[in-house]
Amino acid sequence: MGKDMALVVGLYEWSGNNSIIPELWLVPYFLPIHPGRFWCFCRLVYMPMSYLYGKKFVGPITPTIVAIREELYSVSYSEIDWNKARDTCAKEDLRYPRSLLQNVIWTCLNKFVEPVLNCWPINKLRDTALKNLMKHIHYEDESTKYIGVCPINKALDMICCWSEDPNSDALKLHLPRIYDYLWLAEDGMKAQVYDGCQSWELAFIVQAYCSTDLVNEFGPTLRKAHEFIKSSQVLENHPNSETYYRHRSKGSWTLSTADNGWSVSDCTAEALKALLLLSKISPNLVGDPVKGERLHDAVDCLLSFMNKDGTFSTYECKRTTSLLEGTAKKR
Repeated sequence: MGKDMALVVGLYEWSGNNSIIPELWLVPYFLPIHPGRFWCFCRLVYMPMSYLYGKKFVGPITPTIVAIREELYSVSYSEIDWNKARDTCAKEDLRYPRSLLQNVIWTCLNKFVEPVLNCWPINKLRDTALKNLMKHIHYEDESTKYIGVCPINKALDMICCWSEDPNSDALKLHLPRIYDYLWLAEDGMKAQVYDGCQSWELAFIVQAYCSTDLVNEFGPTLRKAHEFIKSSQVLENHPNSETYYRHRSKGSWTLSTADNGWSVSDCTAEALKALLLLSKISPNLVGDPVKGERLHDAVDCLLSFMNKDGTFSTYECKRTTSLLEGTAKKR
């Protein structure tokens, strides 16, 4: 992620980066390497990264960027061997050395696949892939109210929107939702790894209160919690969800709020349990219970997370084989 940010601001060259080919999104979905089969966090970060790589996008090179280049590197920026720099990594950062198979794959992509994809007429595929990716990026932004599934894909999506059109409505809608990830601590501004965990934590708080004799004492608090949980349930599936590789969302709860849009199985289970406990308490104290239809939707959504082997997934069911992870060494 750090290297990608350095790339787009002009502190590193794309020729020094391993290939992140956007054309992979055009392969048939039945292949296990199709990005639509990747885990959602991996897929949604790979999506804008491959778009920026395909465009080789770099922001304006200002005097400030030139000055930072001089400060960062021990040799002149123009003299850096980017081909050699591609696989250079400080030993402190090399937590998981690449396997032989990974090295072979990256070498093939960098030396053969990428040059071929840039030759006419095959390079027409890149234009098609980039247009397709931008549709996916806009869909992700719109379905999460421009929050994103995490701050990494949110930041990268925002850069993609900027590279497409600096004056676009999409970019303008992105900007105010930056603050969903920021909070001020005693030692300065911080950024969260998620836009919050309101639904997740509140469900446990409600369950804790309901397990005590403090329900009457904290009735007003439970009433507010009840309303928040009800208002945080996702009531509809996202349109064209299968086209954009999204799992069912109707009836679910996210980790944070309904705006986030990404259903989570365990958040749904705990919120459902909290609602069932609150339904046993007088409505005069905690408010009216949720409609039965919405409880049924929550159960249906939970069952949709069951994999063929009987296990449950968090965000999406398993979509590919574990052999796809075989390029990494067993730890």
